[in-house]
Amino acid sequence: KSRAAVHVMTHVLFEMMFLKTVYLLLSLEGISSFVVTPSIANTRYHERSTSLFGLLDEINSDDYNLMDTSNDSSGGINDDFEVLLGELVFSTNDPRVDIMNNFDRATSDEFISWMDKKAENSSDPNERLALKDLNEMVVDIKRKVELSKMAEERAAREAEKEQEKMCLEAEKEAEAGRKMSNADILRKAAKISEVDVGEATDGAAEKKSFFEEELTPEIRMSYEDSLKKLLPPYKAGETPASVVAANYEKFDAQFVKVLTERSANGDEDAASLLGALGEEQSKRIEAATETLKGMLALGEPMKMEGAIVRLAREGKIDEPFLLLLEANESQARDAGAMGPAELMKKLRFRAAEEKDKLVSSKEIRLIRKLLRAEDSIEREKLLEDAFTPKESLLVAGTAENAMKAIDGEVPEAEKPMPEVPPPDFINACKAVLLNFGNLHYDDERGDLATRIKQIASEAEVVATRIYGQGMTARDQQDRAWKDQTTSIFDLERMELQAQANGDHAPWTNPDQDDDMFLPGFDSQGKMQIGGD
Repeated sequence: KSRAAVHVMTHVLFEMMFLKTVYLLLSLEGISSFVVTPSIANTRYHERSTSLFGLLDEINSDDYNLMDTSNDSSGGINDDFEVLLGELVFSTNDPRVDIMNNFDRATSDEFISWMDKKAENSSDPNERLALKDLNEMVVDIKRKVELSKMAEERAAREAEKEQEKMCLEAEKEAEAGRKMSNADILRKAAKISEVDVGEATDGAAEKKSFFEEELTPEIRMSYEDSLKKLLPPYKAGETPASVVAANYEKFDAQFVKVLTERSANGDEDAASLLGALGEEQSKRIEAATETLKGMLALGEPMKMEGAIVRLAREGKIDEPFLLLLEANESQARDAGAMGPAELMKKLRFRAAEEKDKLVSSKEIRLIRKLLRAEDSIEREKLLEDAFTPKESLLVAGTAENAMKAIDGEVPEAEKPMPEVPPPDFINACKAVLLNFGNLHYDDERGDLATRIKQIASEAEVVATRIYGQGMTARDQQDRAWKDQTTSIFDLERMELQAQANGDHAPWTNPDQDDDMFLPGFDSQGKMQIGGD
């Protein structure tokens, strides 16, 4: 294919790449997109906070060190690494978030070398593969942070040069202005006014699309590893088509731009890879078209929704299918056929919801719904429903509850819990920012990082309304110190529980001597006030 054909073809790929990236949130394995992550300015490690609030503060903060990672001076370096490995492996968070939480330790050369040796010496193939994957993730995070710092430094240098240029131009204009007459000044002012009006009317046309934005050196460097894996030389039997099919999820919009640039500069391997990507996209669109035709042939909306449930279970709800539904909706709406347009919209939302159900993480399902929500009112309802504690209909299957059931007693129900605890929502938002923070849209929505932070801001308001104002770690310590004393209601509950068990609370036991009672209490358990 000619370079011009490849250049045109890549434009067609971009919208699909955008949607694919959004619908693959937290399918993080192997994603190589460049993300400008916060700089790690605070090397002190803090205790993980259990506060349910302060969502936006945590999302925006540079302090990712939320775990207690103080070293035990009595233990060896290997013991410390084993503890860190355990934290990364057994944590319920996204591994990349935990790596950032322990950035200094996890990205040290010593730990990376120790992990590499541990993987090589492992006799278990599955363990060896898992350790290598985790180590690659650590190296990837370390590289992204380094690239982030490089991008920040380059941006600062460019801003400084631009400022110097503006100052020089201002000095030249001032010098020229001192030599102008009053009439010349008035004519120049009128000319400047006309230019400003023209710029205001043409401002929207000058906005560059994502495809037109220039690639920075840091973005190119962030895809070097992916290029090494996906470009020739290939193993025996591999072709560009087979490589694309096996690694399709790695081709995000930014990576397509990198390949397009290389292809325009004469890289035939990159052009071949883009061609294979276009053919793979065509195959997927054709399959999605046939799937959509079969669904629409059912005629009745209820049957169509039933078909969507079945298709989701079969793994056929992908980004080409969702794009086709959206395209049909837009076409019907433009033609004035509001009924079919609303049907397509309903089917598209149902397809997205069924696809979300296949995701194991409730937090990511919530983020996807929030990103699809049309306005802040809809997002607020979703957040309230997710954050509000709910009574569990099922009793926990513990041994204690099983014994109570055998004895005919009523098992203890679990405390009401929210569907998505706000702390887990924090970590999910961080994971999205770490992996997809650079994703942009060619409309008013802006980049994904801005939208996630907006969602976090709204989530903080909802969480505070449900649980109250959050406390800092110092506030929590002060409250714990003050609450060491037991209230009379706690004492009454302990007394009633003792009576129900056929026992007596220590301060109400009639068989105890007076010397055994707490100072200030009589044999009836009543507090003595004053003298005898």
